[in-house]
Amino acid sequence: MDFLLATLASLLAGFIDALVGGGGLILLPALFALFPEAAAATLLGSSKGAAFFGTATAARQYHKILPLPWKALLPAVFASMLGAFSGAWVVTLISPDFLRRLLPFLMLAVLIYTLLRGQMGQTHVPRYQGRQEQFIACIIGLTIGFYDGFFGPGTGSFFVFLFVRALGYDFLHATVCAKLLNLSTNFAALCLFGITGHIWWALVLPMALANITGALLGSTMALRYGSGFVRWIFIAVVSLLIVKTGADAFF
Repeated sequence: MDFLLATLASLLAGFIDALVGGGGLILLPALFALFPEAAAATLLGSSKGAAFFGTATAARQYHKILPLPWKALLPAVFASMLGAFSGAWVVTLISPDFLRRLLPFLMLAVLIYTLLRGQMGQTHVPRYQGRQEQFIACIIGLTIGFYDGFFGPGTGSFFVFLFVRALGYDFLHATVCAKLLNLSTNFAALCLFGITGHIWWALVLPMALANITGALLGSTMALRYGSGFVRWIFIAVVSLLIVKTGADAFF
């Protein structure tokens, strides 16, 4: 029964994550609730394992329809991986607990800004070209990649917000780019968890299939209904993140 519930949670997580990120908001708490005796690193590694396959599926689905700015994204992919490895290394030296109380306020600022800028992310008008776009994408990848390796919650949502705000992408294109960068940070983390033996493959395999199914459904809906729909899902997910991270931090 616990494996079935974990698989269903992975299905929902894949669906939400394919739309705007934030699938970890659903899957990771579910795993900790269902398997309280398991090592935290094993549950984190198993969650990353399932999410990696779902994120890869969503990225592939989006790439079939939407052109990607590969010249900007490829260097940003390596920057994201470097950031994730660095964050994972730093977390072995210092505790990320200070971020636990700061995160709800960061997410609240993102939510308020998005609500106040009603037209933000509705149209795709990139602000930069060439090396400027490449440089800013790398800064986003390095910064949020480090955050993902060091702490993690809301990584996909931060990627989406910064691609919209800093680069002028609409929510749909920003989601596609976020998927690719999030895939690279997940891969970096997955390698570390795999090397240290913290992946529960018996659990990962059914969760990965469910996550892939959810990702297919989520990416299909995003492509069908466009940036306006994705924007409201983004607002809903960020609102849930505020509630969840606030409860974790203060209660």
